[in-house]
Amino acid sequence: MSSGFSRVGAGRMTELPPGEAVELLASVPLGRIGFSHRALPVIRPVNHLVDSAHIVIRAHADSALLRNPLVPEVVVFEADHIDLQLRTGWSVMVTGRASQVTDPLEAARYQRLLVPWSDMDMDQVVRISMEIVTGYRIGP
Repeated sequence: MSSGFSRVGAGRMTELPPGEAVELLASVPLGRIGFSHRALPVIRPVNHLVDSAHIVIRAHADSALLRNPLVPEVVVFEADHIDLQLRTGWSVMVTGRASQVTDPLEAARYQRLLVPWSDMDMDQVVRISMEIVTGYRIGP
């Protein structure tokens, strides 16, 4: 049974150093956060920014992530850039703890820097620590 993909032209997959992986993560505006909700995995697309050793996202007050009684909880954040025609690109995954930013000055700073793409009232700020950073590049 064929998957529809051939090995012809397949690129080499190489692991990225954590610093380069974080730089790539910071170079794109959109990623996905994965977390547990009602004992099931959930993945949500979010725009983000990288600030030092953290990923910052915005959320609405009633978001599933903030309703979790385990916050701060362990989450995964992933972003990538793939060129399907050239079969090149990269993918970065970060595992860390998500916690709500409660300091009003810090939250206001992030709210100025990170404008949500959604029309929902995204008045909450969530910071994800970068505890485990893994990344891969695929190319010739």
